[in-house]
Amino acid sequence: MHEQEQAGDQRSLLEQLCGDDTSLYEVARSYLYFRPQDAISKKDLTVLIEEAEQGGDFRLAIDKAIFEGSQNPEEKDRYVEKMRDVASRAMRAAEEAKERTELADRAESLGRKAEEYRFMVERAGDLLAVAADYYSERLLELEESGRRTARQNKSRRLSDEEREIEKQEKADRAARRRERKKMSRAEKRAAKKKEKIERAAAEDRRKERAAKRVDAEEEERRIEASEASAREERRRERNGD
Repeated sequence: MHEQEQAGDQRSLLEQLCGDDTSLYEVARSYLYFRPQDAISKKDLTVLIEEAEQGGDFRLAIDKAIFEGSQNPEEKDRYVEKMRDVASRAMRAAEEAKERTELADRAESLGRKAEEYRFMVERAGDLLAVAADYYSERLLELEESGRRTARQNKSRRLSDEEREIEKQEKADRAARRRERKKMSRAEKRAAKKKEKIERAAAEDRRKERAAKRVDAEEEERRIEASEASAREERRRERNGD
């Protein structure tokens, strides 16, 4: 899913990174993904370029080049050249396809794509810098979301276990009541005394589980507050606040 398909905060993130550079923003929003790990091909960039040369569609190769460049800021110059190489190949392919087509609409579309690729060649460094900041934030948020989902799943499992425990304890009490009906008076007194002890123990276990649940809820609120604070701090840094 492209960034342009998202609204609200994530769109604002890219607008913050691009500032008043509308040309950069328009290209970036079309080529950056909201969930990059799902969208970017796992194939090697060299393989994707070879496939693009054969098929004429450089989209997967460009996506890969942008993502790789964003993840390797310490090798910025090398990835800027990679980006320029891929975009140059795509531009030539679009221009050649434009010359071959006899359809006006198709020629116009290919012309726009060629200009888009030309922009990437000229502004590769700027595009990769924006991608680095954008993907860094998105990957952090996705990690937070994954951990939050794992905690929620654990909480649901504990709640399910709690209900099963209570259901089983209720069934056990009913079974003991049925058994007492068959007992002598002395046996019933002993059984009731044992039942009282077991009820107290069950209540202690219930309170312990409830306390753990409260602790987990408080920890969840603490984690969410900490993550929200960190996101806000990163936002202020991007804005220069």
